[in-house]
Amino acid sequence: FTGIEWGQSERPMVAIIPADGEVSYICPGFEYDRVKEQVAIGKQIYPWQEDESPYQQIAIALKEMGITSGTIALEERLRFFIADGIRKAAPSFSYEIGDPVTIPCRMIKSEAEIRLMQVASDITLAAIQTGVSQLREGMGQRELSAIIMQAQSDLGGDADFALCLFAKASAFPHGTREPQTLKKGDIVLMDCGCRVHGYSSDITRTVVFGNQPTKRQEEIWNLEKKAQAAGFAAAQIGKACETVDAAARKVIVDAGFGPGYKLPGLPHRTGHGIGMDGHEWGNMVKGNTKLLEPGMCFSIEPNISIVGEFGVRLEDCVYMTESGPKWFSLPSKSITEPFG
Repeated sequence: FTGIEWGQSERPMVAIIPADGEVSYICPGFEYDRVKEQVAIGKQIYPWQEDESPYQQIAIALKEMGITSGTIALEERLRFFIADGIRKAAPSFSYEIGDPVTIPCRMIKSEAEIRLMQVASDITLAAIQTGVSQLREGMGQRELSAIIMQAQSDLGGDADFALCLFAKASAFPHGTREPQTLKKGDIVLMDCGCRVHGYSSDITRTVVFGNQPTKRQEEIWNLEKKAQAAGFAAAQIGKACETVDAAARKVIVDAGFGPGYKLPGLPHRTGHGIGMDGHEWGNMVKGNTKLLEPGMCFSIEPNISIVGEFGVRLEDCVYMTESGPKWFSLPSKSITEPFG
């Protein structure tokens, strides 16, 4: 909401966004110049020194802004100790979670935001191509991850993550602590993302290294592609988010996996919202009856996990238009042609 990028710290840095009037900021005194450098909305900055209470400074700022009563909406990711400190310093207010305000604002992206996400997606896809081109027998998953992360940086993105899994480890959606060494015939799963001016990408590709895929690998890969296509076809304006999950999951269950979240099968939701965060509101999951609207952006990533064998995930993100979904990255054509 402010354009300021700031990491979490035990020292609170807070923006007060009033219903009317300009934004004000409360920050550690020694960070004043760094905050001032980033401020694009509003002008007033209230610094607090190391021997002062940041929460009392917040209370002072509220009073000077003419805000003496009413409801303060707290952003959902605000850590408890900060929220608790604000409540104690300004007890005359009531406090609510800010989701009813923040979620609708974040969920619908503007054309400019979508353009930034497109650039981020282009960078990540090219970086994964770089990684695939450098696969070699005996390399570890961390080495491949480092190659893709560096490629995202070299291409102009702020590298965010590169999860790389080989062989049996690919059956664990978020990986395993066990070290992995690449062998010919192994499944290679790469789930990667970066940011461009604060906006995210998220793409997963699954390939086979060194050999032609086995019949089993190709069958599961093709089933995954079919499930992803079904999710894309179900993503239509006015349809509930949960219909995307239901369509993709049905393909996998009809093939004998699952049912539901049971393994072997699809153990998680089919997609998540994406924007300034890699995971945002707008999940494609059973029970989410939110209707799809133009400007919504989300992943379509059904995953087939077969513990003890391998896993396959194909993930591409879409943005909704009046005429339906559009891909940020073109899906894989086949297991031997991972880049559409």
